[in-house]
Amino acid sequence: MAAAKRRVRDAEADLNLPPGFRFHPTDEELVAHYLCPRAAGRAAPVPIIAELDLYRHDPWDLPHRALFGRREWYFFTPRDRKYPNGSRPNRAAASGYWKATGADKPVLHNGRTAGIKKALVFYHGKPPRGVKTEWIMHEYRLAKKGGAAAAAGAGALRLDDWVLCRLYNKKNEWEKMQSRKEEEEAMAAAQSWGETRTPESEVVDSDAIPEMDYSLPAASFDDALLPKEEARDDDWLMGMSLDDLQGLGSLLQADDLCMLAPPAAAKTEPLGAPFF
Repeated sequence: MAAAKRRVRDAEADLNLPPGFRFHPTDEELVAHYLCPRAAGRAAPVPIIAELDLYRHDPWDLPHRALFGRREWYFFTPRDRKYPNGSRPNRAAASGYWKATGADKPVLHNGRTAGIKKALVFYHGKPPRGVKTEWIMHEYRLAKKGGAAAAAGAGALRLDDWVLCRLYNKKNEWEKMQSRKEEEEAMAAAQSWGETRTPESEVVDSDAIPEMDYSLPAASFDDALLPKEEARDDDWLMGMSLDDLQGLGSLLQADDLCMLAPPAAAKTEPLGAPFF
């Protein structure tokens, strides 16, 4: 669908139309200024109408193939006979058929009948059990036939080289459906973008990361990042020199010898000695 939209936008850009341009021609303008020149092999005033075999497609697939339009779409299409020797047109489409409704209306130009307008409704399925849809088509054909189809005569399947068709949806359901699809695609894109984001609960707080003091020597960076250990009882030994440690060792050895020597015998007076 997105590729089809790009093709429509590219076609509109190639037309080089002025801002705010709207294509809402009358029946007379369609027949006199677009259908008649196309049937005669001349170029239209603006190449704004696509050419394709309309009856090979379902109506809901045609808006993407149009060159211009938002709620109405215009096409040039050939028209074939239902039977080789008959004059009835073949109205079968891809998954249904077009059924005429109402009477034909003449299209006047300069006081003369230049074309014929026929209204048709699309039915989904096979006749006579097709299901009526909201797709409407106005078919414009020339009052006087000409071209290769007229020269071929009876027995040829081609009934008209070109007819001009205006297609639209009666309840504008196609545009509503497209709007819903665009909203769903936007929501899906937003959801997929949200799934790729890092949850806020997993984002590391910058305050929890210790700031590095770059004025310190390189060897001090590791110490700045490592957690500080609690002070131990023997931390005072770290700041002593070798001479101090040797002197301390001599003192400790002397204390140990004193603790290992037996105590001296106490002097006692004889029991019978006189008291002076």
